[in-house]
Amino acid sequence: MTQTSDNVTWLTQEAYDQLKAELEYLSGPARTEIATKIAAAREEGDLRENGGYHAAKEEQGKQELRVRQLTQLLENAKVGEAPAATGVVAPGMVVTIAFDGDPDDTLDFLLASREYASSDIETYSPQSPLGTGVNGKKIGEDAEYELPNGKKAKVRILEAKPYQA
Repeated sequence: MTQTSDNVTWLTQEAYDQLKAELEYLSGPARTEIATKIAAAREEGDLRENGGYHAAKEEQGKQELRVRQLTQLLENAKVGEAPAATGVVAPGMVVTIAFDGDPDDTLDFLLASREYASSDIETYSPQSPLGTGVNGKKIGEDAEYELPNGKKAKVRILEAKPYQA
């Protein structure tokens, strides 16, 4: 679970280990694989019209960007415990909200940074409008946040529990 404030990202040990493993793979075996692809494409001839070469170079650029992002994230990371089940919304928690006016219209999401996004559950950043609105609220409280069109939306906090991977 992550929480970003003042360039410090709080991570559980599990999240830290997962991101570190990704960095090690991208910095080692993945770099070797992409270098091999580039070399093979280079041998095919004219680089100006070589789609395989350009695709491999683009992939390399994306990979190197991810390496830089992970390096910076892990350099500024602090490893800590998952939040306690106190009933207060905090990063690293699965939050259930009901939209104002329709108690049956609910949403479950993980309040965490993109780095910890999972395909299992929708993830909202603590810095997103919804994340900012619900962060620090207690179960049963109402929260308000700004929609992209500038209007305000209200939600009620139904549940807040620590995320279990």
